Amino acid sequence: MEQIKQRTLGPVSDLERHLPGDWWKKLFNSLYLKTDGDVVENLTNTQADIDLLIQCLNPKLDDCIVDLCCGQGRHALELARRRFVNVTGIDRSRYLIRLARKRAKGDSLIVKFSEGDARKIRLEPSSQDIVYLMGNSFGYFEREEDDEAVLKSIKNILKSRGQIAMDIMDGAWMRENMESRSWEWIDQNHFVCRERTLSADQKRVISREVIVHAEKGVIADQFYSERLYDRGQIISLLQSLEYQDVTVLQDLKSESTRGQDLGMMAHRMFVVATAPAKLKRRALKKVTPQVAVLLGDPSLPDQVKKDGQFNEEDLQTTRKLKSALAELGAFEFRYVDHHAHMSKMLEQKRPHFVFNLCDEGMNNLAIQELHVPAMLELMNIPYSGAGPACLALCYNKSIVCSVAKSLDIPVPEETFFDPLDQAASLPSIFPALLKPNCGDSSIGITKEAVVYTATQLLDYLDTLKELLPNIPILIQEYLSGREFSVGLIGNSGNYSVLPILEVNYSGLPDDLPQILSYESKWLPDSPYWNNISYQEANLSENQKRQLLDYSIKLFERTNCRDYARFDFRTDKNGVIKLLEVNPNPGWCWDGKLNIMAGFQGMSYSELLELIIKAAMSRNELIL
Repeated sequence: MEQIKQRTLGPVSDLERHLPGDWWKKLFNSLYLKTDGDVVENLTNTQADIDLLIQCLNPKLDDCIVDLCCGQGRHALELARRRFVNVTGIDRSRYLIRLARKRAKGDSLIVKFSEGDARKIRLEPSSQDIVYLMGNSFGYFEREEDDEAVLKSIKNILKSRGQIAMDIMDGAWMRENMESRSWEWIDQNHFVCRERTLSADQKRVISREVIVHAEKGVIADQFYSERLYDRGQIISLLQSLEYQDVTVLQDLKSESTRGQDLGMMAHRMFVVATAPAKLKRRALKKVTPQVAVLLGDPSLPDQVKKDGQFNEEDLQTTRKLKSALAELGAFEFRYVDHHAHMSKMLEQKRPHFVFNLCDEGMNNLAIQELHVPAMLELMNIPYSGAGPACLALCYNKSIVCSVAKSLDIPVPEETFFDPLDQAASLPSIFPALLKPNCGDSSIGITKEAVVYTATQLLDYLDTLKELLPNIPILIQEYLSGREFSVGLIGNSGNYSVLPILEVNYSGLPDDLPQILSYESKWLPDSPYWNNISYQEANLSENQKRQLLDYSIKLFERTNCRDYARFDFRTDKNGVIKLLEVNPNPGWCWDGKLNIMAGFQGMSYSELLELIIKAAMSRNELIL
């Protein structure tokens, strides 16, 4: 467990004022398992919970069962040990889901674990026999409406007369008996001090934990809360949402291996209810989704391509795309690549959905890439990929670096150089990499972009001024270490993570700087084109976790959607630093994203289908 010393807030008169609205996004990590491990890692408690679940619900071994807010998967894994074969665990915490998968693999147990939001469960409607929430995992949200959203989402995925079970805190008991302060040693080196109070409206209990290491001092000062439901309130809530046959067992108690403060797990209720009967709908004729695929315009100039126009290689890329999409029989595709009449063509024959692969930008201008989704939004046509705001943000590399810094993600040292500012001071750290602050497809990043002296720096600045007039330039420290790419597909915490890619520069001549330059992407006769390869990265678990955590933070903060790629490189000391965020990354058959998919045996058509389905699901389109 990594321990980072931090300052405590000291005495706090109002706990509620310091409570983050989304505290549940960050609390459930290795420290949570340490502070609450006496209860939530207690095998006796887990087995007793599953005994009660089976006793009350009488599930069949082949029932489809969802462990919602599953944490580290203790209940789902216990069901798998008892030979239940269709168990799915869903939780918002990436750390706990990774741990659950690791434990399942170690014990050779089959459980499907995925990240997801309990308010919007990404499972087929009417597909599950049982959904349960154990371990006091209900009532975390700031608004009561969000608790209702969880129960509505559960009702949606339950079959007709399916069952829900909830193990929740006894609110009435907690109001009368909660300990306002406590402390305990949780192992030989750590102790935790707790404070509790009721919220101003008396509907939530607000808690604070200060976790201290005996030698390192304070390592966490964190706040969390839970909504209080008594027996009558939870029955009323479930009945208002059309649940039936509500039964409540009270006075459930937990065991603690430390025999200390049980907190919110001290007295619990076990609530069981039945989803309403669902009418069988008359089977309707299935409509094949009509998908318009937007592409660059081959009839227009394109500054980033060889000789400023579409080449045979580009046309072959499009042919391979069409061939791969033709394998997806569930969709009907048509292709739109005439930009002058794009909106008219879409209006005349409106598609159900647009697969936006026009990463060249409107009129093949990278700066107008955001115009394409903006047009689709004005036309009210659902589409794949990032929205206009995300594309605008990520197009500006210096702003992306600022966002990364705010997330504690390392970035290269850099200087922002405006060609119009004659008084700008230039850095003296060499080697340095020069690149346009706003640009795409490595334009302006050639073998001369890595400079080793002030003279070389000034010469290449003049080159960029001529090539890209009035475009600000970033002068960055040249990162000489390993280079990686992370690919994510999905939304709302439910991501498919492709195997991490590493760039192999070992075949490149020694006199060329090791960068993915313009030559490597657009000039087939260049040594860059022929001597750079890609391989699946061989990384430690800590490095993988770091790259994935950085990527997901950036995906969510920059408001990426459906799919994105994140490029990183290590410095001379091995520190991983961000290179770039790619919200609509290259989709071509020989691009990084498809290479990463190939590492895990996924075909090109399967990758494209995964992206389409992620986008259609986000748009709530029937698949």
